Amino acid sequence: MDHINGMDAKPHSNVETTSIRPTSIHSPNFDYEAVLQPQKGSTKADVLDMSRMGKRQELQRNFRFLSIVGFIMILQSSWESTLLAASYGLTNGGTGGVIWVTCGVILGALCMIASIGEMASMAPTAGGQYHWVSEFAPKSVEKPLSYIVGWLALLGWVTGCPSAAQLTSTLVQGLILLKNENTNVAMLWQTTLFIMLFLIIAVAFNLFLAGKLPLAEGIFLIVHILGYFAFLIVLWTMSDHAPASQVFGTFTDGGGWGNTGLSCLVGITTPLWCFLGPDAGAHMSEELKDAGRVLPSAMVWATFFNGLLGLTMIITLCFCIGDIDGVLDSPTGIPIIQVLYNATGSFGGTVVMTTVLIVLSMVGTITVIAATSRQMWAFARDKGLPFSSYIEYVRSGWDIPINAIIVTLILSLLITALNFGSEVALNAIISLSNAALIFSYMASIGCIRLKRFRNEPLLPCRWSLGKFGAPINDAALAFLAVGFVMSFFPITPKPAPADMNWAVVILAFVILAAVVNYGVGARRHYIAPVALVKEL
Repeated sequence: MDHINGMDAKPHSNVETTSIRPTSIHSPNFDYEAVLQPQKGSTKADVLDMSRMGKRQELQRNFRFLSIVGFIMILQSSWESTLLAASYGLTNGGTGGVIWVTCGVILGALCMIASIGEMASMAPTAGGQYHWVSEFAPKSVEKPLSYIVGWLALLGWVTGCPSAAQLTSTLVQGLILLKNENTNVAMLWQTTLFIMLFLIIAVAFNLFLAGKLPLAEGIFLIVHILGYFAFLIVLWTMSDHAPASQVFGTFTDGGGWGNTGLSCLVGITTPLWCFLGPDAGAHMSEELKDAGRVLPSAMVWATFFNGLLGLTMIITLCFCIGDIDGVLDSPTGIPIIQVLYNATGSFGGTVVMTTVLIVLSMVGTITVIAATSRQMWAFARDKGLPFSSYIEYVRSGWDIPINAIIVTLILSLLITALNFGSEVALNAIISLSNAALIFSYMASIGCIRLKRFRNEPLLPCRWSLGKFGAPINDAALAFLAVGFVMSFFPITPKPAPADMNWAVVILAFVILAAVVNYGVGARRHYIAPVALVKEL
């Protein structure tokens, strides 16, 4: 029997028409013959999950456990991001601050990942957060809230695309400036073209080598691990080391906040950046074999090992960084490039090591494009976007959301084009990514926590938090609340407009626009995912 909740539009063509017997899929008496046979690499459990959610299997399930672990680890890029974003934490908090804050972030991130993983096991769908909100939120608010969460989650991912490409661009420009700091390669138009180039390369890979993406993620997972050890060995064997008491005990207020504790919290940007985006795995769940079982484990293990890599790397950097002020003021604009050059004394050696970061950053951009396009495709499938019919279309034989990938490229290029006129405008929009994603995590985890608080039954799943669900959800929400508030802080108080963090203004505008759009017309055509759910 179909469970319909507040549906204002007729279900679209993605709804399965196969008759399902009203028996729990976990019952030993369940008749698998009552459902469609697995297609496109699905298991019977995948078919049951998709049928319960009222979705048709349109994408090929090419991912397996190792490749989805690689996908998540490469996207998070913990040790790489630690090195590249260290300046925020070192400025606000110092070596001791960034290390101990990173420890706290890892614990909070594991609780967040575990909470998301459980929901992904209950409903393994490319929609992710907005779908979970629709299934778990109170009936009175589930449709408008899921719509708003869908827009914010998508916005977080779309703005993350140029951000990832910008990082690759900055590394390339940093190497050029290391060779000759007077070279003119940092003009706005040059940076913009670099970003656009890397976006186009990433999209081209997603279009023409999509079938090789799982293999590539597995291969670059090995590069990710080997690169970690290469950096670790070079830094420990070739750099001067600070005493442990100085590394772990130095807390500074370099941002000028007037309070060391607050300064350390502002510096949470460094480790937080390394562990956002765990929902990337969920957005690929319809391309993962046996997603309800494999995905949660992959997400948790990927985050656990990335946490170890990131923590040990930030400790290594703090021991080996040398003159912090000199490194932060490096003409390259990238502290780790200067640290590598100071350690090796060799331009060639620095180029080789930095090239590893460039390659991994480029693969990370490819991964972000893949996750973003799947999130967009899923939201369009539920009629949450303009031109949804075009965006959701999957061409026969390709088994990938080509139109969604193309639209992702167009939006990313348009955002990047803002840099031609103003770097402030681009940075303002990019800064929104963290806040928007955190909001979507808080909303979805908050909804399932509310169900637990009310002792309402949860969906059956093969990866459950059990009796630890409530405290883990609580810890995740507390962690996310801190991260959400701090994501609006600039690096220093009273910043110039160019250094201001405009995320709070843009986020408020987007939420207001989504609410108005929903009230004006979206509520009539948006199909809340729960409206298509079948009770098995």
